[in-house]
Amino acid sequence: MNLFQSIIQDFQTVKKGDPAFRSYWEIFLNYPGVWALFWYRLSHALHSIGLRTLARWVSGLGQALTFVDIHPGAQIGEGVFIDHATGVVIGETTIIGNNVMIYQQVTLGGVSLSKGKRHPTIEDNVIIGAGAKVLGNITIGANSKIGANSVVIRDVPPNSTAVGVPARVSNRIDGNAPLSHNIMPDIDRKLFEYLLKRIAVLEHTIKSGDKETMEKEDEELEGIYRNFIDSMT
Repeated sequence: MNLFQSIIQDFQTVKKGDPAFRSYWEIFLNYPGVWALFWYRLSHALHSIGLRTLARWVSGLGQALTFVDIHPGAQIGEGVFIDHATGVVIGETTIIGNNVMIYQQVTLGGVSLSKGKRHPTIEDNVIIGAGAKVLGNITIGANSKIGANSVVIRDVPPNSTAVGVPARVSNRIDGNAPLSHNIMPDIDRKLFEYLLKRIAVLEHTIKSGDKETMEKEDEELEGIYRNFIDSMT
């Protein structure tokens, strides 16, 4: 797909990516994410043919106009939508696949001063919630979701969710809810519930001396714990 076709598709992606979309005229006023991709496409084309200083100048102009910082060296696929966009930062060696949804204040950053690959790889159909920080040369697998304000510093397997600081991964994801990034597993809550139930069993056994009931309930709790661990990757 050539530069012009990529830009046209970026504008068309808004229609399917934002339920608030009413007309293409709104794009000119209300969609900084689309314009950020427009300036990125131009700067990336210049960067690819060796005009790197000019590419950085075009990139800086786009950043000043949209408040989105995308390095010209980043690789961004088709059908990407940056919703609201303000404060998004995408580093030089970032690779973003197709049909990725990125919300405001997201950082795809590095944790190293090395010259090699130091930014994330985001595979196809990933959703990255508002304020999330994805850091380092890690891979976010296809069809995964990153919860808002999460800090991801390790690989996330395909079809997973990652939530928390630092983010922990669950392989449970609702495939019938392609957006619904508000429906995330509450990992801490599940763990605390398990611990409270186990403490209650121990307290009951200490008071009653009923070891048989304790062993039965403990076996059930152990099953719950194993299922919880199995859901984590």
